[in-house]
Amino acid sequence: MTLRTGIIGAGYIATWHGDAVRNTGAARVTAVCDVSRGAAEGLAAAHGAQVFTDVQEMMDAKVVDAVHITTPPQLHCDLAVQCLKAGLHVLVEKPVAVTVDETRAMAEAAQASGKVLAAGHNFMGTPGYRRFKRLVEEGRLGRIAQAEINWHFPLAPLRSGPYGLWLLRDTRNLLLELGPHLYAFAVDLFGPLEVVHLDVSKPVELPGMGARPQVWRVLARAGEVEIAFNISLVEIMDDRSVTLRGSTGMARFDYANDTLITHAENASDIVMNPFRHQLGLAAQHLREGVVNGVRQFTSLNRKSAYGLSFQGMVRAFYDAAEHGKPLDKPFSFDTALPVMEALEATLEKLPPLAAPEILAQSREPKPKALVIGGTGFIGRHLTRALVARGTDVRVLSRGRTGPFADLPDQVETVGASLQDKDALIAAMDGVEVVYNLAKSLDDTWEAALQNDVGVALRVAEACQAAGVKRLVYTGTIASYDMSDPNVTITEDTGFAGDMSDRNLYARSKAECERKLMNMHRDTSLPVTIARPGIVVGQGGPLQHWGIGRWHGAGAVRIWGKGRNVLPFVLIDDVCDGLIAMAEHPEAVGESFNLVGPPMMSARDYFDAIHAAMGARIRVSPGNLHLFWMMDAVKYQLKKHALRRKGAVRASLRDWKSRAHLSPFDNRKPREVLGWAPETDRGVFVEKAITKANLFGF
Repeated sequence: MTLRTGIIGAGYIATWHGDAVRNTGAARVTAVCDVSRGAAEGLAAAHGAQVFTDVQEMMDAKVVDAVHITTPPQLHCDLAVQCLKAGLHVLVEKPVAVTVDETRAMAEAAQASGKVLAAGHNFMGTPGYRRFKRLVEEGRLGRIAQAEINWHFPLAPLRSGPYGLWLLRDTRNLLLELGPHLYAFAVDLFGPLEVVHLDVSKPVELPGMGARPQVWRVLARAGEVEIAFNISLVEIMDDRSVTLRGSTGMARFDYANDTLITHAENASDIVMNPFRHQLGLAAQHLREGVVNGVRQFTSLNRKSAYGLSFQGMVRAFYDAAEHGKPLDKPFSFDTALPVMEALEATLEKLPPLAAPEILAQSREPKPKALVIGGTGFIGRHLTRALVARGTDVRVLSRGRTGPFADLPDQVETVGASLQDKDALIAAMDGVEVVYNLAKSLDDTWEAALQNDVGVALRVAEACQAAGVKRLVYTGTIASYDMSDPNVTITEDTGFAGDMSDRNLYARSKAECERKLMNMHRDTSLPVTIARPGIVVGQGGPLQHWGIGRWHGAGAVRIWGKGRNVLPFVLIDDVCDGLIAMAEHPEAVGESFNLVGPPMMSARDYFDAIHAAMGARIRVSPGNLHLFWMMDAVKYQLKKHALRRKGAVRASLRDWKSRAHLSPFDNRKPREVLGWAPETDRGVFVEKAITKANLFGF
């Protein structure tokens, strides 16, 4: 009998859990539960599952035998205990809890219930890790003396937000979020850890939230094995690996790519020895590359290393749950408990860091502006720009915290769902202008209509009900056809009548604009529309997808040849434009392209990064026709092989538009609004690159 599964928490990681359940055939996803019905419906639709907004309601419906808990970590313990007591098997996403006491309570509840409780240490679910572990168990590396376990991978939200993420709310959360991956390897291979030393460095200041270290170095030991854990979150070459050094050999397991390379001595003479050694390494690299390439190609990328890690974890969980087999050690709480003990021991050694500048509130804010999306890149800068001009601001966020603890008298953060019109109306109480910066990145047009277009209309209706004087909606220049370098784009340049051959983001934003302008004509909605260009500046990302397709921090394939001038604009100039759009009566019913004067091409931009920062990023031209043809192949595979409903095939014009081949004329916002974007190239480079903290340090 195939077990029925419920997923509790419908965020990003839940998608990987659901796909792993389906791709392994280990169970059926029959229910999705999330406090946001919209989020639950989106995930449930992919599996034909029932939707719930309350866990107890889902359990009372008797539609699940097991659950995956993928909520924020502080909710894991109570939910796991509740589900175990109800007789359900439970798999908990890492970190399994936030304290040792919670972890122990979950283990005790599992023992009392007789049900399986698994820890979501997914990276130990790959085929490569099983091979790696056998090397150790069979003694093929000899007596192991040292281990080095690395997580060198950029964490862009530390520099560009959004800052409302759980892992950024407290310094501890960074290690609780990432540490389980590393510590679980060590515990599984060598046993409980003794933490000897912790060093943190390269702090980054989060607006209103204090400093967060971006580099963590932990020294520990397990028995006779000395272990170094290294975490680097700045813009750095991806290296997520476990390296073991023993008396007989050395092995490096790249768990992000599921590759395993071993080094061992050979008995050849002094001339042939290095030749045989390097030849053996070349053969191993070739084998690993071919195996992974064939595996991903034949599975249509469903067996990527990350996908395989979840599939291995899920398969182990359901083998134990359905067939009564002992749960594999990597996923058991016999591993999870010492992992959490080691994490707590590490955090006890955390030195004091710069505290957030939290000022005592001397008065209640009296918000005249509401910023929806106020914790994002543009939203944060806009909020602070409004405060600098003497305007109190209400920021709409998923929670009641945000990066404005240093502005208690001027900024009020409220939590409200964009799906709840009454809550939106309440959030607009006393507000004169609403800035809607919200966006939704969806996989189907139906989802875009619900999560992007539907939300834009709901916000507009709430503005009318609340008597808001001005709604400033942020669209995108991506909605334009920018494929012809001989066509100069102005606000009079219309969007295509049929945009079904455009990418979903460009299409849905254009539809939002169309609907809002219809409301302006039909119901006098006081709306004005902004379309920012490629926004750069302090807090902006290095890996900006408006410029090209990135492959880590060190390589980018730019859209096209990269010789045409791009529509860059500084973040401060965008904020000035948005505020002017709310203040000028002439802006109602109008749209404005917030694009700076011609400044530099993509290649100029990367040359400027090299000159200012000393970092040469590998830049490759991207053949737009090839991008289009490859996308056509992927579309056919998604539609016919994977049978994905709503797959979108972008046109050649769409791909050319990503290169921003058409120049822009920005006279309208300058003449109507008095907008004055930066014109000095040296100042632009200083703000967009030199002082933008692109690399995190």
